[in-house]
Amino acid sequence: MMAFEAPFLAGVIARSVNPEFNLAAHGVAYALALLTESPVIMLMAASTSLVTSSLAYQRMRNFTFTLTVFVTVLILMILIPGVFQIVVVDIMNLPPEVAHFTYLALLFLIPWPGAIGYRRFIQGLLIAGGRTRLISYGTLLRVLSMAVTALSLVKWSGLPGAAIGAAALSVGVSVEALASHLMARHTIRELKARPEGKHPAPGYKKIIRFYYPLALATLIGLGAQPLVTVFVGKSRLAIPSLAALPVVYALVFIFRSVGLSYHEVVITFLQRHKENIRRLRHMSDFMFAITSGMLALIVFSPLSGLWFRQLSGLDAELARLAENTARILVLMPGLSILISYQRAIHVVTGSTKYISRATMIEVGGIGLLMLIFIIGFDMIGAYAAAFALVGGRFFANLFLFVTNRSYRNYFS
Repeated sequence: MMAFEAPFLAGVIARSVNPEFNLAAHGVAYALALLTESPVIMLMAASTSLVTSSLAYQRMRNFTFTLTVFVTVLILMILIPGVFQIVVVDIMNLPPEVAHFTYLALLFLIPWPGAIGYRRFIQGLLIAGGRTRLISYGTLLRVLSMAVTALSLVKWSGLPGAAIGAAALSVGVSVEALASHLMARHTIRELKARPEGKHPAPGYKKIIRFYYPLALATLIGLGAQPLVTVFVGKSRLAIPSLAALPVVYALVFIFRSVGLSYHEVVITFLQRHKENIRRLRHMSDFMFAITSGMLALIVFSPLSGLWFRQLSGLDAELARLAENTARILVLMPGLSILISYQRAIHVVTGSTKYISRATMIEVGGIGLLMLIFIIGFDMIGAYAAAFALVGGRFFANLFLFVTNRSYRNYFS
């Protein structure tokens, strides 16, 4: 359900005044907000793995609150005019119109990273407690409130499209965080009544040691989007590429989203029974074929024109650019499922350091490939970004595959 958020907002923004500038600004603001959000992304995996008792819940909750304050301060720092000038204008080299809309969008995204952090912490508790259905209810409320907010602002606010998209995102995730908290009250009461088991609650130092590589991996990984934006901003057809990429990402994310959920699934079932490893591996192979196959069915057929022109509202030139870019990214959903599976194995075995190393390899590969394609071959920015993202994700998967082989005895 979350995956339909991005294409819906892209369609709304594409039909606003100055759609090319607003789409580009929406993509840049979203990338920067993701970067500030990165320290809290893995809270779901951490709470799923570590919260087993009342004391563990209290410590992990305190750790979560500290992180949510930290990420909120980060996004506020980016909004300091001098810092914004350096990051968005000087480094990213964005035109003044795009920079203006980006600043407005970031203002509306201030609540976003903190709300996501708390929501992911609570959802990890629900996963560990076997109440995954409640997560989908919360997400449904998120999508509905996001859509209502976007359509209401389009009709009555007069705000630019990038600001409308950002406001809708913040309202949606705030509603989801509140709903998740209310729905998890029973699970939290159970945790508060649960005594210490065989394994004592982790202290703050252990939580930090466990979580630091995960947060670092996410920080580095989400840093790939601003990195891509910097290179695309210096490429051929920079503005059309920046405008097309959010629409392409939205379509690809529909199929990538399955892989994001699979990470916690693998952790949960491997913690219950190590023998589940074979079934989980077969499931990841099956989902690789299904998700990438379904994306290919869309982008290599007339459905591609229907999606990009009719539903997303792009003009003919932007739609053609988006179609070709999406075709390059056809393997990304499958590679995302594979990397979620391999990261989960490292979480279960406690070897989280390899996750951050793999992410360094991925982002380094993206940067190197962008440099080669844009500086060396003068490739159109959107195409260079697509090739670089697929290449970087492939390198990371290869590294995790090699390192996971050393833990084969753990599951035997």
